[in-house]
Amino acid sequence: MSDVLPVLKQNRIVIVGEHHNNKRHHKAQLNVIRTLKESGIQVAIGLEMFRSDSQQALNQWVSGDIGGEAFQEIFYDNWGYSWEHYRVIFDYAKDEKVPLIGLNVARDITRQVARRGFQSLSKEQKGKLSNIACRVDKEYMDYIKKAFGGHGHGQLNFTYFCEAQLVWDTVMAINILDYLQKNPDTLMVVLTGTGHARKNAIPKQIRKRSEVAQAVVLPEVKGIIEPKTVDKSDADYIILDL
Repeated sequence: MSDVLPVLKQNRIVIVGEHHNNKRHHKAQLNVIRTLKESGIQVAIGLEMFRSDSQQALNQWVSGDIGGEAFQEIFYDNWGYSWEHYRVIFDYAKDEKVPLIGLNVARDITRQVARRGFQSLSKEQKGKLSNIACRVDKEYMDYIKKAFGGHGHGQLNFTYFCEAQLVWDTVMAINILDYLQKNPDTLMVVLTGTGHARKNAIPKQIRKRSEVAQAVVLPEVKGIIEPKTVDKSDADYIILDL
């Protein structure tokens, strides 16, 4: 980290990928957050794990105005993975008063898109998505096959699955940029699954909307994310020996 820190500090966005159920990945994410903050950077943490409509609960957690049990209930309403895997990050944010920012879209919208396609959304639902377009091209479909192993969609229509992922990537990108515009002195560390972290996902949607400096850090996953399988088109750095 001491070698990487000077370069990371030059960015406004540092996206650090994870496999959600890998506790070592979350410890590595915390190391990135802590190192940046201790270097004097004003840091916020962007979360795939929380919807933007749960922002009040995140604010209450950081300020100490909500108890652990009540917050865990909200965590599980937002996310289906173990609180214990993420606890070190949330405790650090609370102790150090680091803002936590919910980035995700309402669950019912992504579920509907995955099952019935983007065009099935009502005008009101699309309005909640900042009226984004959802045009899945061959390049993005090829990326999804690579990132999710070609079978992440299960029994779902693959085009609809791609649309759902694109909506997810796009809304999170918009929410990241919106926060940074309102907080111009802040660097956001974004925590998200590796499929959303790679450069063809959230970073691409950010580039379409802004020239803000960003970097992508992926955790090593044996046989999937390694120096021989991932290059600069996917990420800027790989965290090894996890």
